[in-house]
Amino acid sequence: MVHNITVGRRKTAVARAFLTPGSGNITVNGKDVTTYFPIDTLLEEVRLPMTVTETNERYDVHVRVRGGGTHGQAGAVKMSIARALLAVDEEFRPKLRSYSLLTRDSRMVERKKYGQKKARKRFQFSKR
Repeated sequence: MVHNITVGRRKTAVARAFLTPGSGNITVNGKDVTTYFPIDTLLEEVRLPMTVTETNERYDVHVRVRGGGTHGQAGAVKMSIARALLAVDEEFRPKLRSYSLLTRDSRMVERKKYGQKKARKRFQFSKR
């Protein structure tokens, strides 16, 4: 039985988490979380909501994530898991809030401007 479906976003990545009672397995796009996010810091980030609420062995999480890169996807997965846990038990809110896991990181890539190389970088200036 699927408890709920929640959405998390970060940069251009969007993640949907499905929370079910289980043994603490996390799958991302059909792969185990350790193979999908091989970097330790990203793994810790993804597991943070369950660690904070001490629900590591209580729920299985199935996540589908699209868009962005690995760091953006990890942030989106983290937020979707936090929201899913909140939907299961409202008493998790103060713990999740204290680690700011329920706040959407609104920072986005600044657009490139015309007459420049990138958003802020200019073309090389030549006096002569």
